[in-house]
Amino acid sequence: MMGDSPDNPNNEAAKVKIKHDWYQTDAQVVVTILMKNAPADKVKVHYGDRSLSVTSIIPGSDNEYSLELELAHEIVPNMCSHIVSPSKIEVKLRKKEGLRWANLEGEGKEEKIKAIPQAVIDASGPLQQPPKIFRKDWDKIEKDMKKMEEEEKPEGDAALNALFQKIYGEGSDEVRRAMNKSFVESGGTVLSTNWNQVGKDKVEMKPPDGLEFKKWE
Repeated sequence: MMGDSPDNPNNEAAKVKIKHDWYQTDAQVVVTILMKNAPADKVKVHYGDRSLSVTSIIPGSDNEYSLELELAHEIVPNMCSHIVSPSKIEVKLRKKEGLRWANLEGEGKEEKIKAIPQAVIDASGPLQQPPKIFRKDWDKIEKDMKKMEEEEKPEGDAALNALFQKIYGEGSDEVRRAMNKSFVESGGTVLSTNWNQVGKDKVEMKPPDGLEFKKWE
């Protein structure tokens, strides 16, 4: 049985070497596979606690591309993702710990792929980094809680009392006299800010409908 001839398209596709590189942020390691026009429905990615597997059909051929990595550190599989674009496959690995990775692959292996120099990353423009999840700013949390407490609006009687205190505190002397006189003389059943009205006569008690006011002897 004769083998494939040198001019066979499948044989040529098998010789294609697809490069990959990587960079990192505080929270992620991003692996970029430089495969153009990869069919999104044929790209399969598997995340292990410390491994990455990417397979895809190479465009224009029946050959399969495969990338198998034993990672240098642990990742969080359910927080990883990948994006297929016309120019590349980008795999985002969420670090389990906020460590700076010296290598992409595990210890004991020859480092075949080096990280992109930071100068190159800086020259390509700012990266949209995800929020840092490894530290909690307890001072900020405490300030936010205090702010929420200060902004919390009172309800019911508390809101009404707060309103009366505001009116009394900001009112004129006549407003304060009217409020004091009406409240005391009516046994707490009337609260008026109109001195011209309550200053003339004694303020009568006005209990709510259905209730009768009685003095204790």
